[in-house]
Amino acid sequence: MLGDMNSIFISGAANGIGKAIALRFLESGWLVGAYDIAPVEYDHPNLVSGYLDVTDAKSWDDALADFVTHTGGLITVVVNNAGIIAAGNLSDISPDQVTSQVQVNCAGVTLGAQAAKRYLRAGSTVVNLASASAIYGQPGIAVYSASKFYVVGLTEALNLEWRTDRIRVVAIWPLWVKTALSDNDAASIKRLGVRITPEQVADTVWQATHPKSRWHRGKVHYGVSAVDKVFYIARKLSPVRVARTVTRLVAG
Repeated sequence: MLGDMNSIFISGAANGIGKAIALRFLESGWLVGAYDIAPVEYDHPNLVSGYLDVTDAKSWDDALADFVTHTGGLITVVVNNAGIIAAGNLSDISPDQVTSQVQVNCAGVTLGAQAAKRYLRAGSTVVNLASASAIYGQPGIAVYSASKFYVVGLTEALNLEWRTDRIRVVAIWPLWVKTALSDNDAASIKRLGVRITPEQVADTVWQATHPKSRWHRGKVHYGVSAVDKVFYIARKLSPVRVARTVTRLVAG
């Protein structure tokens, strides 16, 4: 019924960053698919919501197939937002906490991109939520940090793999955001604070999916705040020993 509208599918959209992205695009007249393992409890005439377990390939197939019945069969933007964290030293967290982070943060993003590909067209964009913790491995959240390195690598690979299809794949790299995910004892939270809002991340997703020029269309990685942008650039320019020392001071 709304197939001529621009459309966006968002995983983990019940709360936090996913909800903020949904509301940002709804305000701009898009058709929004908000899917989550938890109930989506907000409403809008242009909102389609439903169940999605990102670790289950069939759940991805079912959710996307449901959404495209409203879009005419294609999707303009897919946002792999769902993610979890279990803070603590690797020796202190349980094996289940290790595997669940890998399943949601790594397999979930990969299965999402794989399942969504058939519904994307030239000009579509896949947005993967990475993290500033992928700038250099973070102690105390090692598995989460490593999972975001995976997201970055997958993003870069698919950006090249799908280039001939003219499908962009980009990554968003925020520091800690004011959501339930940042309610933990990570040392970097104590030192840097939690200053980014979900709405700021949503605005960055909007910018990433609306490139203003050919140069902007070639951009793959997006920071959110001035601080995470500085960290990202500094890491690229710094020797490994310097990056390690800075990370130890911030997160050690």
